[in-house]
Amino acid sequence: MKVNQFQRLSPIQAAEKIIDKYFPHCEGALLAGSVVRGQESATSDLDMVVFDQKVPASYRESFVEFGWPVELFCHNLKSYQAFFKSDCERARPCLPRMISEGIVIKDKGVLDGIKQEAGTLLNEGPEKWDTETTKLKQYFLTDVLDDFIGSSNRSESIFIAGTLADLAAEFTLRTNNRWIGSSKWIVRALAEFDENFAEAFTQAFDLFYRNNDKSKVIHIVESLLEPYGGRLFEGFSLGKKQ
Repeated sequence: MKVNQFQRLSPIQAAEKIIDKYFPHCEGALLAGSVVRGQESATSDLDMVVFDQKVPASYRESFVEFGWPVELFCHNLKSYQAFFKSDCERARPCLPRMISEGIVIKDKGVLDGIKQEAGTLLNEGPEKWDTETTKLKQYFLTDVLDDFIGSSNRSESIFIAGTLADLAAEFTLRTNNRWIGSSKWIVRALAEFDENFAEAFTQAFDLFYRNNDKSKVIHIVESLLEPYGGRLFEGFSLGKKQ
């Protein structure tokens, strides 16, 4: 999607005009995302969260306005709570993070409470994995690691490595009671947990993709499994009736 950056308003100016144009009577509105964190790029959009009591149900909408691509997340004063619950259950707090970090564009007295809810959820972290879940994740991480080690097909290995990176990052973060992410948020979540580990993790997979050298990836994944008894295969059972 092409937008003329030379005709753009500033992010806050554009957000204010969008609210005035489309939601003049809303109870609250926030600007969030990369433009708020100072991480915007040439393809960044405006992530906006709007609270409008007249909206019967939550919805998401994408459009271009005032020179900006806009991702709009619209809620009434109750519907957002179901998204908070869903985000926490999958350990990816997208909406709580947007609301917590968001800059207030408009507020009729509702945002302090909602921001406090979001902040509390983020600070508490996701629900801790129980022993059974940890064993299950350990088994599947072992399975993909074995596939990675045994693969001699470069094309297959590339895609196995992608799955291995996802599972290894998830295992690292969830066993340390930390939020996870997807896509670019994987490495961001790892860096929030431990910058040195995130760098080593990234370098290990970069070495494989560049030079087909699997050694550091294997070492880092085995190191993750070691505190839980190492690779898990023999004796694992799922769904067996006693």
